[in-house]
Amino acid sequence: MSKLTIACLQLTSQADWQRNLKQILEHMKACLSDSPRLIVLPENAFLFDAKQLREVAEGQATQDIMAAMQAFAKAHQVYVLIGSHPLATRPDGEPVSAGRVRQTSLMIDDQGEVVARYDKVHLFDVTVDDKASVYQESRFIEPGEVQAVTVDIDDVRVGLSICYDLRFPEFYRLLADQGAQVCFVPSAFTHRTGEAHWHCLLQARAIENQLYMAGVNQVGWHTSTRQTYGNTVAYSPWGKCLGKLDDEQTGHLSFTVDSAELEVVRQAMPCLQHRRVGR
Repeated sequence: MSKLTIACLQLTSQADWQRNLKQILEHMKACLSDSPRLIVLPENAFLFDAKQLREVAEGQATQDIMAAMQAFAKAHQVYVLIGSHPLATRPDGEPVSAGRVRQTSLMIDDQGEVVARYDKVHLFDVTVDDKASVYQESRFIEPGEVQAVTVDIDDVRVGLSICYDLRFPEFYRLLADQGAQVCFVPSAFTHRTGEAHWHCLLQARAIENQLYMAGVNQVGWHTSTRQTYGNTVAYSPWGKCLGKLDDEQTGHLSFTVDSAELEVVRQAMPCLQHRRVGR
């Protein structure tokens, strides 16, 4: 049985990627006091500005950001999950068309190598009763192929997803079927929708799939109209809250995945074995 200590960063990223990178490195250094094996960043960590996505994806910025993250991972012998970053190419190397990007999670191992990529599948094209009102990610982002992306870290299997994916339970069942023991949801959940659904969705995904769930969110005001909910949180396979941050401040939350605890839950309540639909 294995344990995996994880630090989740809550940020207020803005349109200046250099400023964001500097602050992220400071937060990453601060969380090392908890001895994490994996550090997880939220969605839009290095750039919170849809209009700059393609420019940053194609420019020197992405090279500089990746070099900094890979150097940090190798120097401190930790894994780093970039919650999302815009890429101008698909996994097969072909360019993304129509000036859009892929919204991509990238896992960097403790040697500084990129070992997994997940492209956001579900795009947030929604009208919300807040100052921003209309969200239309498909204007700037091309959806990725439906696939369950998992990575093994010290015998713990982690599953990758991004933000709006959280509302689609079948997606997490795919990850559970691939052996995921913990799933991450790097997010920029709006304050309005987060206040209504963030915790109940994360807790439900944890309980129904009998795995750990970590929602790693942006927080606060990013522009005069864009506010995110914060409340970075982790839930156990039994649905227990393992700790959370508030909806005001940046910082980090650390928790530990214990595969022995996960097995106890799955043996006591063998729901996954009792499935009759979708097998």
